[in-house]
Amino acid sequence: MTSEKSASPDRDDINEGRIVSSRHLVSERCAELSELEYALIMTSNAFNKWMVRCMTAAGEPDMGAFDVSLLHHVNHRDRKKKLADICFVLNVEDTHVVTYALKKLVKAGYVTSEKAGKELFFSTTEEGKALCMKYRDVREACLIAIHAESGIAGKSIGETAQLLRTISSLYDTAARAAASL
Repeated sequence: MTSEKSASPDRDDINEGRIVSSRHLVSERCAELSELEYALIMTSNAFNKWMVRCMTAAGEPDMGAFDVSLLHHVNHRDRKKKLADICFVLNVEDTHVVTYALKKLVKAGYVTSEKAGKELFFSTTEEGKALCMKYRDVREACLIAIHAESGIAGKSIGETAQLLRTISSLYDTAARAAASL
């Protein structure tokens, strides 16, 4: 992509092979980031929709995507977790969002909280664990079955996950820089 072509307001992203949602953000220094950002938006929305539909099929129609991911994280490795650790691992800056979602999960009977000293620890109840396993069954029947037919190698998915974690650090660093402006 030449800088002359990049500077043109009439350039055609489709003819250049770029699929973006915000052409005005495309940078001649790294147009690929705009492609990635659009793919992240699409993937994020599809993944959120999937989590909600999967959880509904598992028997719980009243959870949002964040609630679903939070329940699975609390259930992860069957260990009690502190709020700060949950926020850190899920990369959520606003602890109030996590606190509110945890309260909803506690009220629904899927998560329990236990005070130890000054810390509050969260873990899944038996009902929460059972729901996570029902979710897993639906995931196996729907998502894993489709993946098997897709032809996408598991190794490629793992490499993509590693790349996305690395890219996440770019956005975290950029967010810190923007916050200091």
